[in-house]
Amino acid sequence: IVCFIGRSNVGKSSLIKALFSLAPEVEVRISKTPGHTKKMNFFKVGKHFTVVDMPGYGYRAPEDFADMVETYLKERSNLRRTFLLVDSVIGIQKTDNIAIEMCEEFALPYVIVLTKIDKSSKGHLLKQVLEIQKFVNTKTQGCFPQLFAVSAVTFSGIHLLRCFIANVTGNLDLTN
Repeated sequence: IVCFIGRSNVGKSSLIKALFSLAPEVEVRISKTPGHTKKMNFFKVGKHFTVVDMPGYGYRAPEDFADMVETYLKERSNLRRTFLLVDSVIGIQKTDNIAIEMCEEFALPYVIVLTKIDKSSKGHLLKQVLEIQKFVNTKTQGCFPQLFAVSAVTFSGIHLLRCFIANVTGNLDLTN
């Protein structure tokens, strides 16, 4: 199991749809309304693994968000990786720190994924990457040191993230 968590309107559903566009059994609906995902959505990727699309936090978050997500993250022993999505245009917000603290407290392996890179200028994106990289290196213990910068619109960075997910779920044999 891998799960995707992030603020409302960070692009979780869009990213999952882009990542698994080659897996027709993973059918992801995307709403134009921020905060539309109210419950956890589970997607089976063939017989290989399950993807969990968490409801967004912040704007229009479900009232039971903290209890629902915290319980799931704490008790799911087969959770291979949590992908924390951060909007590349605005960077890490106070609400993101709550998710980061949860991952750190429960000693969950997690990865920061910068979304919507098609909406950021190269200079702004570089600044965000450097700031977040510094944050990861100095303020986290369980965060994977490599950020992933992606666009669900242009598919930039999608292949690399797809390979990483295949690797952490045991579906990519790099030894041969």
